[in-house]
Amino acid sequence: MTRDRVFAVKRRQIQPFSFNREVAEVFEDMLVRSVPLYRESIRRQAELARRFYQPRTRIYDLGCSHGNFGVRLQALFMQTSFTLVGVDTSRPMLEKYRNRLAPPEPGRCIHLVCGRMEDIRITNASVVVINLTLQFLNPSKRENLIQQIFSGMVPGGILLLMEKTVHPEPALHHLQLDVYQQFKRENGYSDLEISQKRDALEKVLIPDSLDTHFQRLYRAGFSQVEVWLKWFNFSAIMAVKQGGTPGVFMDR
Repeated sequence: MTRDRVFAVKRRQIQPFSFNREVAEVFEDMLVRSVPLYRESIRRQAELARRFYQPRTRIYDLGCSHGNFGVRLQALFMQTSFTLVGVDTSRPMLEKYRNRLAPPEPGRCIHLVCGRMEDIRITNASVVVINLTLQFLNPSKRENLIQQIFSGMVPGGILLLMEKTVHPEPALHHLQLDVYQQFKRENGYSDLEISQKRDALEKVLIPDSLDTHFQRLYRAGFSQVEVWLKWFNFSAIMAVKQGGTPGVFMDR
């Protein structure tokens, strides 16, 4: 794993954060050292996907980056057939994803698409995953994307969403940020790295409150919405579309 030193040297001018080749090369280290409980969340998301997946439907990973969810899913499903569509705007990330995949087997398909998630037509989906990606989408487009996901999902399907979140109470919001910065220091990031990355993400990563997420999901039509994992300003949410037999994995 290549160590993340993207922001280790002082820069005269901070450019907006992008998922370019430099970031792609160190992205695994960046995730593990910057996202609390990251590996646990991917592991449990894959298990939930296995539980809610319905035969002859699709799984979508919107903002799939270099493929941690897909690789985990590929191993977990073993001989079970499935179709996963991974979408990302970063070609370097998708290149890394392709290089990590196990050789294709009959009935086990992972299709990678370079494009914007809001432009993808979601159809016949029983599982949709958005990991730390909705926060990079223009806030004015988020409602429509969630509605498209709901409309393209079969009854009993699940949306798994993990995001940075903000607390509406300023004191608690600042407390969460302080704890998060301490987390990054404990993982070896310097104050310079923390500061420069924060500046690079300003106006690029715009988090929502949990209440905003919940209201958006309910407006789209999801009947059951729950936080299943939370660490200060990081929240993992599952939203289930009513109907069918949710949470029952059917082997073939």
